[in-house]
Amino acid sequence: MPKMFGTDGVRGLANKDLTARLALDLGDAAVRVLGQADAPKTKDDDVHSEGRRRALVGRDTRVSGDFLSSALSAGMSAGGFDVIDVGIIPTPGIAFLTSVLNVEMGAVISASHNPMPDNGIKFFARGGFKLPDSKEDEIEAVLGQDWDRPTGAGVGRVSHDTVTATNLYIDHLVSTIAPVVGPEKTQPKPLAGLRLVADCANGATSVVAPEALRRAGAEVIVINASPDGYNINDHAGSTHPEQLQAMVKATGSAMGVAFDGDADRCLAVDEDGTMVNGDQIMGILARAKKREGKLNHDTLVVTVMSNLGLKLALKDMGIKTVQTNVGDRYVLEEMLRGDYSLGGEQSGHVINREFATTGDGTLTALTLCNEVVKSGKSLKQLAADFPQLPQQLVNVRCSNKQAVTTNAAVQKAVEKETALLGETGRVLLRPSGTEPLVRVMAEAATQQQADEVCDRLAKIVAEELA
Repeated sequence: MPKMFGTDGVRGLANKDLTARLALDLGDAAVRVLGQADAPKTKDDDVHSEGRRRALVGRDTRVSGDFLSSALSAGMSAGGFDVIDVGIIPTPGIAFLTSVLNVEMGAVISASHNPMPDNGIKFFARGGFKLPDSKEDEIEAVLGQDWDRPTGAGVGRVSHDTVTATNLYIDHLVSTIAPVVGPEKTQPKPLAGLRLVADCANGATSVVAPEALRRAGAEVIVINASPDGYNINDHAGSTHPEQLQAMVKATGSAMGVAFDGDADRCLAVDEDGTMVNGDQIMGILARAKKREGKLNHDTLVVTVMSNLGLKLALKDMGIKTVQTNVGDRYVLEEMLRGDYSLGGEQSGHVINREFATTGDGTLTALTLCNEVVKSGKSLKQLAADFPQLPQQLVNVRCSNKQAVTTNAAVQKAVEKETALLGETGRVLLRPSGTEPLVRVMAEAATQQQADEVCDRLAKIVAEELA
C-alpha cells in the first residue's frame, strides 16, 4: 500500500479520495498519537478541569472544507478532545495559534495551491510544528483501529471562534514589523507611502493579508479576495499571477504580492510586472537579516530546486547555503538541526524562525515590503542582485512516479544531459509529493538550452513511466 501522507499531509479528490469517513478516522487516530490520550497528565499540560485536552481546526475556502472540518472535529472530540474550530484561516495561522494557545495539536483542511476539487488534511504538534515522518507513520498505523474511547462526560466538545483567532493572528503578523510602542500601545506604520496589489487567490488569507498590510500602513489594492467555495486558485494567486502583473502596471503600484490557497507561500511582482520568485525573495531577506545580525551562522537553508544563481550571488555576499529535499518541513528540520534562522523554497515558502514555525505567505509579504521601504530601493532593484540562471520546469503526468529514480532509461538520459551541461547547469527529476507527477527541471547557460534539455527528458519520462 502506498503511503497515505505525502510531503504536506494527506491530499486527494474531496469526497472520493478524501472522504468524511477518512477525515473522521484521521481525527480519531491523531488523538491517539499526538494527544497521547492514555498518558498521565502533568502539571505543565494544558488540560481542562474535566481532564480533556484541546485541538484547533482551521480550513481554507473550498466548499468541501465544511464537511471535512465537521468530520475531523467529530473524530477528535469523540476521542476526548475539546475542539476549537476557528474557521477559514491561513495554514500558518493554525501553526501560530497552536503554539500561543498551547493546545495539544492543530489541524488544517486545505490542498494549498491544488485545484478546488482537491482537499487535504495536515497536522501540527504542540508548539506549532509540522509532524515528522515518524509521527505520520504512527497515525497511519492506527488509522481505523478500535481502542478504548471515552464515553459519557469523557467525550469532548466542539466550539467555534473565528473572530478572536483571526484577530490574534493578524496582531502577531503586524507586530513582526511594527512592534507595539508607548504607554498607549500604539503601533508605528512602517509601510506608510507604499502602494501595492495583493492577490489573495480567493483563499484563506482573503481577510488576513489585506488587513495586516493596511494596519502596517500600506495602501493595498486587493484582487481575488471574494471566495465563494469554488473559485480558490481559479486563475488567481501565486499559480496564476497574470492578473496581478497587469494590475500592478495598471495602477502604478510599487509592487504586488500573490498568495496560494492556504497562504503558506508568497511570490511577488515588481513595478514592471516582472515576477520575483521565492529564490529572489529569500536572497533579499537573507541579505537584510545578515545586515541586522539576525542571519544565524550567515546561512540560508534552501532546497534542491533553488536556482544556482541564488547560491552564487549569496556566496559573493558572504552568505552560505545548506540544501535539503523539497518540502518546507524538511527545510525546517534542517533549520532546527543547525540553528538557522531563515530558509525556504523557490515556490515561495519562506520560513522566518524569528516569528514562525512554518512557511507564512503573509509574513513574507510584510517582511519583503518592509525591506523595500527600509532600503529605499525598488523591488526591481533588490531582485536584480539575485539573477537567475535560465531554468525550465515541466510537470509530467505519469502512473508510476516513484520509478523515476530507478528506471534505467530515465537514469541513462539524466547522465547524458548532465554530461552535456557540465558545470554550466544541472538537471533534477523528482516525484511530486502531492500529485501524480514527475517534475523535470533543467538549468543551463541559455533559456533555449534549458528548454531543449527539459523537453528531451520530459519525453523519456512520459514514455517510460506513463
